[in-house]
Amino acid sequence: MTTYSPRPIEPTVLKELRTTDDAGRPTAPFTDDEGGSPLRCCLRRSTPGERIALVSYAPLRRWAAETGADPGAYEEVGPVFVHADACAGPDTALADYPFANAHRTVRRYSRDGHILGGRLVDTGLEAAVTEAFDDPDVALVHVRAVEYGCFLYEVRRD
Repeated sequence: MTTYSPRPIEPTVLKELRTTDDAGRPTAPFTDDEGGSPLRCCLRRSTPGERIALVSYAPLRRWAAETGADPGAYEEVGPVFVHADACAGPDTALADYPFANAHRTVRRYSRDGHILGGRLVDTGLEAAVTEAFDDPDVALVHVRAVEYGCFLYEVRRD
């Protein structure tokens, strides 16, 4: 049985983003007084008092660099929250898809980095990801927030 795993931003990429983001801007850490920001480094929400940073991230560009794909106009840069300093990453006991308690979009990409479609998901995020990968042309899935369109995390076949 094929499984699919949500992937945080890789530690080597995080190290780069904590200095200069994918838009070329220097990172500006701050203390999150309220908490609740979706952290892409450890796939959980921030807690009040944590030091975090809002950085520009180009997930498809970075995936394309790994695979040799050419996403063309589908490449985009958007805001993501990360811890300001290195963290332990996601809890290895993570049983559910992170940030699944709201409307999400499951966006499917081909091996060449082009969008194959998307789906609005109210409930059943895991089922929507499985359905996306039922299409053999799907190489990668992005889960995105509906309210802002922000990239939340990438899902790949295990």
